Amino acid sequence: MVLPLLKYVLVLAAVVGILYTVFLGLLATHAFQTHAVYLHKVQLTWLKDLNVPESFGFLRNQVTPFFIKISGDGSLYAWHILPIELYRQHESALLAEPAGLAADITSRRAFQLLHDDPEARLVIHFHGAAGTIGSGYRVPNYRALSAGQPRKIHVLTFDYRGFGRSQGTPSEPGLCSDAIAAVDWAMNVAGIPSSRILIFGQSIGTAVSLAVLEHYASQSPPVSFAGSILVAPFTDVATLVSTYSVAGTIPILSPVARFPSIFKYLSTFIHDKWLSKDRIARYVRTNEANGQKYWLTLIHAEDDWDIPWHHTEIVFWHAIDAAVPGGFEYDELERTKSGIKTDLGAAGSVVEWRTVNGVIREEILKTGLHDIIMGNSVVTMVMRILADAWER
Repeated sequence: MVLPLLKYVLVLAAVVGILYTVFLGLLATHAFQTHAVYLHKVQLTWLKDLNVPESFGFLRNQVTPFFIKISGDGSLYAWHILPIELYRQHESALLAEPAGLAADITSRRAFQLLHDDPEARLVIHFHGAAGTIGSGYRVPNYRALSAGQPRKIHVLTFDYRGFGRSQGTPSEPGLCSDAIAAVDWAMNVAGIPSSRILIFGQSIGTAVSLAVLEHYASQSPPVSFAGSILVAPFTDVATLVSTYSVAGTIPILSPVARFPSIFKYLSTFIHDKWLSKDRIARYVRTNEANGQKYWLTLIHAEDDWDIPWHHTEIVFWHAIDAAVPGGFEYDELERTKSGIKTDLGAAGSVVEWRTVNGVIREEILKTGLHDIIMGNSVVTMVMRILADAWER
């Protein structure tokens, strides 16, 4: 009885080992890796039509679907979402217009309410991997963002190339280009100055957000935004895959990560590296050198199965290290944080670091998982804090 059972276990282990080796081989190829990192073919809209935002719980013409032109013949599918109180004030005019995809968004009443209001605020939303702008907890996230100022805060969200109705294949340079195109549309077509634009990113959208922030901070003259919120950021792709587990239980590369030389070799096959910890350091350092104002808020839940929350601790450290002349060792920062941290009990904790030019906040929630956190009240509260800053 023991020998057959042992034979069965050995055969099963061999099969699992072979399958895992095949998986690693596939993961090293560019095409398979692109699908694994971005999951862009996973729609998660459950047969709903993105051109009918009402099916996602919005009011008629509260959302205007349209396309943003990018270089070449490409375009990005986008939604412009009106804040609820502003919608209520102009409901009759909005209901009188046709619903659905706008061939010319500038002719729509919703666009004019954004373009013509000198007090309008705009959140540019960079979503995470998989799905579309209408998937999962993204819709509640838009509402949580607008709730900070329900008459003034508009949301612009779009699908990167290869996602949803946006054509193409995702890549790090491609997503960065798409994000810059969305910001350029906001500033040059919608006419919203950067001082009234907030950058919001979640998961891989945080990496895209940091690429955008760094790009504009390095312009001459520098371009700075009203603020940025990064929910569930990660340090870089190599570090992420070394800790990532599907649903927090099935490891992907963590078994290989136990062998540094092998993992280092496999890391050379990573095409899109998304070095967020380095980008946030360069962004902060550039703003400090140029005397530009900036506001960074990092939010993470301790029960995040997809991206462990210690990634935010490391990203936060790199930001502080860049903000402080002479730098800051990680252990030294952790000791300092213990003295300035605000303990919120079951709600988590907040650490706020201020310099002459900027504010860097780390908010760690006890619960919220990877996606539910986007609709959490803490997002609205951060928006409220930023709204107060805008008013001043």
